Amino acid sequence: MFTKLAAPTMLLAALIGPAGAAEPLPEAIAAPGESVVVSLHAEGAQVYECKAGTDGKLAWAFREPIATLLSEGKTVGRHYAGPNWELADGSAVVGKAIGNAPGATPADIAWLKLEVASRRGSGTLTPVTTVQRINTHGGKLDGACDKAGEFRSAPYSADYVFLKKD
Repeated sequence: MFTKLAAPTMLLAALIGPAGAAEPLPEAIAAPGESVVVSLHAEGAQVYECKAGTDGKLAWAFREPIATLLSEGKTVGRHYAGPNWELADGSAVVGKAIGNAPGATPADIAWLKLEVASRRGSGTLTPVTTVQRINTHGGKLDGACDKAGEFRSAPYSADYVFLKKD
């Protein structure tokens, strides 16, 4: 009986990896030849606005993220429209999405790869060339909107990995 259970358990452990980390990222957001500068956890919301689509029907359209960046449970910066990531040390980067992969569930926003389009200040983020958004949880807003200009937010969390070219 033990051997029948051992194989699936070992397979699961191999898929999850140590502490649920280190499995290969989807190719669309991988950054070969780059190394991690810093990895930060974000807690916040994705903000949506009720707008008319190309078909004339009202629908929720993504407007901006608003999140706190955390390291070991302490606030170290913020993430906001642009998209911008700004740290307390004065360094900041603005990203431009260049790749995406689906989140783990239909309720999770996509994983992203963003190239740094501009930077400000000097500090931890100064050498960063690429940002990855991974391990997303939540953030999608479903349902009808019936009043143009109305705003709604969907709570989310994610990990942002800041990379530099080697």
